[in-house]
Amino acid sequence: MRHPARAFRQYAHIALLLLSAILLAGCASLSRRDPLQVDVAGIEPLPGEGLELRMAVKLRIRNPDDRPLVYDGAALALELNGLPVASGVSDAAGQVPRYGEAVLTIPVSVSMLDVARLVARLPQSDRSRLDYTVRGKLEGGLFGTRRFTGSGQVTLPTGPARP
Repeated sequence: MRHPARAFRQYAHIALLLLSAILLAGCASLSRRDPLQVDVAGIEPLPGEGLELRMAVKLRIRNPDDRPLVYDGAALALELNGLPVASGVSDAAGQVPRYGEAVLTIPVSVSMLDVARLVARLPQSDRSRLDYTVRGKLEGGLFGTRRFTGSGQVTLPTGPARP
């Protein structure tokens, strides 16, 4: 014959395991969001200091979800031809509407050493284009932070302009 306290503990353990599994499944279903679509919409010069170049990178962010994306801060890293070139942060707050888009401007710093490395590698690669990758995040609190990645190509002029 089983001891009642021992049987109760076994059932309590089983119930706790089932409850944990249900809660875990519930939390997993909350995070089902489509990835953000991010493109570089523009780059504008900013005043720099010393051996540092500053730019304002404008990102077009598309939210393919049925909930608005509210953010309070952003971070960005930019790579050209696989080399890290620029990074920056912003304390901007805003939102990207549901099934909508918004433009976010993030100031970034470019180290001249990183530019020198990029220029040194250009003769070894295709000089007519640069591949870029942006990686970053929009801070949205404990469960609302969204990371993003975007990439593309920039075609460079190949010869002198003709009148």
